[in-house]
Amino acid sequence: MKLLSPEAWAAHQGHFIALWTDSSHAYALYEPDELVAVELQDGAYPTLHYPGANWFQRLAKDLNGHKATGFTETRTAVEHFRELDGRAPWPDFKAPEVEGVHQVAVGPIHAGIIEPGHFRFSVVGDQVLKLEARLGYAHKGTLGLMRGKSARQAARYAARISGDSTVAHSIAFARAAEEALGTQVPERAVSLRALMAEMERLANHTSDIGAMAGDAGFAFLDSRFALIREYLCAAAQVAFGHRLMMDVVVPGGVAGDLAEGGADAMEDALHALEQELPSLTRVFEDYASLQDRVVGTGLVPPELAASYFAGGYVGRASGQNRDARVMPGYPPYGELGLAVPVEQDGDVAARIKIRLREIPESIRLIRVILEALPEGTVALAPNAASGMGLGVAESFRGPVWHWLKIDNGQIQDAFVADASTLHWPLLEHAATTAILADFPLINKSINGSYSGVDL
Repeated sequence: MKLLSPEAWAAHQGHFIALWTDSSHAYALYEPDELVAVELQDGAYPTLHYPGANWFQRLAKDLNGHKATGFTETRTAVEHFRELDGRAPWPDFKAPEVEGVHQVAVGPIHAGIIEPGHFRFSVVGDQVLKLEARLGYAHKGTLGLMRGKSARQAARYAARISGDSTVAHSIAFARAAEEALGTQVPERAVSLRALMAEMERLANHTSDIGAMAGDAGFAFLDSRFALIREYLCAAAQVAFGHRLMMDVVVPGGVAGDLAEGGADAMEDALHALEQELPSLTRVFEDYASLQDRVVGTGLVPPELAASYFAGGYVGRASGQNRDARVMPGYPPYGELGLAVPVEQDGDVAARIKIRLREIPESIRLIRVILEALPEGTVALAPNAASGMGLGVAESFRGPVWHWLKIDNGQIQDAFVADASTLHWPLLEHAATTAILADFPLINKSINGSYSGVDL
């Protein structure tokens, strides 16, 4: 970590990832893992003007009362203007000053089984002119729950930050704790973590692709992909004792070894997926009515994506960098789930395509890991030490980052940056390129985690 002056902090250049504060400092994380800090002055720090810093600076104010000097955003992240007695004024959503505009309110309580989030659409006819998403309604206090706990105790909270990426968050948390405590992870545990990460990716990609097809009116595709996801979750249950593999990754390694029959169960699920994937993929390519719904819908311009994501490319299906994940020193992250190549606008079709292209790569990696699975122990007890650690793992959405400050084995402070934090603003834009009826399809194609940003 590098301590900067206020002037150097404000002028620092790089690919921004996240920002947070503790009792004395503000921290900013830049790609690949550059962490800088500035001392708080009367509870304030200089604002950062990166588009992605917006939510983080709002969250720092809501969680810790720390203000970004010069930050003009008045919206909250999780508090929603609630008074001490529980009352809250009706939030103000400013509509564009256009003739005929009206607002449509959706949520925060939804008809289906879904996390709470409020979407306020400003529309003229069916065309969406503006979308404002308000999140944080189920504020869990995860960061506060972690404080005062040992790394092993707090790992349960990390595993529940976002249930669909429990493995990724658990790995990122564990790596942060291991760096802070100077704990070495056994090679077999590293490989098992990578194995679970790819199984989690497959389960979510198949679920997302099916749900997008369902929103476009193709219930058959939705049901087939749902069945494949069930095969994968059932295999995870056999291999690791939990359908989502929750609480299996712990600081120091993994809580249990691959169960007897687990490798065969995974291979059976992979084989079923491989057998059906070509015919299901052809439906996306051959049916004009489906193409009509997904091509050109929910556009994200490359320059906008580049302003939020490092390097201007969000989505990479080659998998070459992912091979290294079977080794202890695998790179911190690879694909980002949004999938917007720099040479073209990203639409729902592009986001489906990147998931379809990642599926065979995950299948291949799972088999590589199983074939090369090293022998040995699967966990070591973390040291009761002090230090600061930064950990990252690649979820199916993109990189998730965890930061921990540990004193004598107890967590003093923590922060989490889910990939969804940078996805939600792009959803707000994508919605404005389509009609209101297409929003469920666009929303599912980006699939930001409500829970992942509600800390």
